[in-house]
Amino acid sequence: MADTPALLPPLPVQPADTPWPTRDWPRGDLPAGGTARRVEALLEGAFTADPAGDLGGTHAVVIVQGGRLLAERYADGYGPDVTCRSWSMAKSITQALVGLAVGDGRVDIHAPADVPAWRGPGDPRAEITLDQLLRMSSGLAWIEDYSPENPSDVIAMLFGEGQDDVAAYAEALPPAHPPGSFWSYSSGTTNIVARCLSRALNAQGPALEAFMRERLFNPLGMSSATPRFDAAGTFIGSSFCFCTPRDFARFGLLYLRDGVWDGWRLLPEGWVDYARTPTWQQADVEPDSAYGAQWWLGLAGPGSFSANGYEGQHIVLCPRRDLILVRHGATPTTTQPAVKAWLRDLADAFV
Repeated sequence: MADTPALLPPLPVQPADTPWPTRDWPRGDLPAGGTARRVEALLEGAFTADPAGDLGGTHAVVIVQGGRLLAERYADGYGPDVTCRSWSMAKSITQALVGLAVGDGRVDIHAPADVPAWRGPGDPRAEITLDQLLRMSSGLAWIEDYSPENPSDVIAMLFGEGQDDVAAYAEALPPAHPPGSFWSYSSGTTNIVARCLSRALNAQGPALEAFMRERLFNPLGMSSATPRFDAAGTFIGSSFCFCTPRDFARFGLLYLRDGVWDGWRLLPEGWVDYARTPTWQQADVEPDSAYGAQWWLGLAGPGSFSANGYEGQHIVLCPRRDLILVRHGATPTTTQPAVKAWLRDLADAFV
């Protein structure tokens, strides 16, 4: 087993002299000396690197420490006001939305998921809980492959036969393992979660987007957030919520501050700890990258947790350093480890 909840590092509070970035990010300076030199060298290397190299093209980097924006850099054609793809960072946003519904008493994550298609007599999928879906341990068959030449459920769901009703595509797949017995990363399960959320709120499409803005985006000042919905009105929570890098950093700050924003508790108490508590130590992922509930764990060292997306999109949170790193780019899947190593080096530059 990995860390237990009791061993999770404490989440830092917003410094008393630092305003919340609901409208504008308060600014700060990189620590003088070795930290500044290491950070500048890493940024220079990332933005001048050959786009065909291991890091691929780096489009944007935002660095926040102590609640202050210390540094940011953008490639040509990008900037503070340019929205970027979330890809699977949207999964962590979906987890926040479920947390809001949990806080409202509309969802019980340990009860069987509300999926009418699984209610037939003897259907073993009827036992799958929302918790197991959030933790990628539902046991449903799924192929998460990003190569068009290979069989891929994620490509079929997002861009092929399932694109008009992404949740229905994922719900129709058979069980491959008993619920809770096997971990397998699946964008499909996140879209099932998004459909369950819609049912709990009785809101789809524009009505669900209004909920997202009223309860999450607007309180944080995430004015750029642009979620995408399928033709059935389901939020494509696996993959599509466009934001500026600064707004992704705002979302990260909400989690680094334990779901509290400017004196108001937005996420229920314990929800962030739930997100960063390991499901178990999976044998088929990198040793420093276990999984919680729609958040990855350990990318930047023990206690860190992150929202990770295809092609190297990342929101990395380091509680011990009170640090947020946002990175956007276009990195081939085969060289993703290089981006993770670069992010670890960047985090290690800070005390």
